Amino acid sequence: MRNKERCKWVDLNNPLYIKYHDTAWGVPVHSDRLLFEMLTLEGAQAGLSWSTILAKREGYRNAFECFDVEVIARYGDKKIQKLLKDEGIIRNHLKIRSTIRNAKVFIEIQKKFDSFDKYIWGFVGGKTIQNNFKESKDLPAETKLSEEISQDLKKRGMNFVGPTIVYAFMQAIGMVNDHEKGCFRHQELT
Repeated sequence: MRNKERCKWVDLNNPLYIKYHDTAWGVPVHSDRLLFEMLTLEGAQAGLSWSTILAKREGYRNAFECFDVEVIARYGDKKIQKLLKDEGIIRNHLKIRSTIRNAKVFIEIQKKFDSFDKYIWGFVGGKTIQNNFKESKDLPAETKLSEEISQDLKKRGMNFVGPTIVYAFMQAIGMVNDHEKGCFRHQELT
């Protein structure tokens, strides 16, 4: 797998990064649980590297009940204090509270649209936007669409969903195919 051409951003010395790139990044996600997980992880990344988040992904799954929004939405101060001591996650008070707040909003979106999947994929008509960037340096940090989604999520009450975070989320869940043209995954996901 090391000799395949990959996106230039992949750290070839990090097996976790390679696995994430090769099997998950850009693959269309329609599971509400996994959508909430990715939204949470992208928000947690703010100001940090993605490799830091990948290394803590299992810790997040353990700390946040495998991203069960119904359970997370009921977290109170006692649970927050426990999470602030959990070395398996990013122990940032604002990010932890944001996860709880976002779980509550996520549930409201599910009620209104029958699923978060229907809501979020509705922005792209249910189909992946196929980009053809030659190099990762050509990728935008945000787009008009990520700004629109960000504004809508914020209006509904979510935090840590700025346009850059939303665009990274869109890339991660396959709403856009931003693998470089020369990357073996680009064609596989087209």
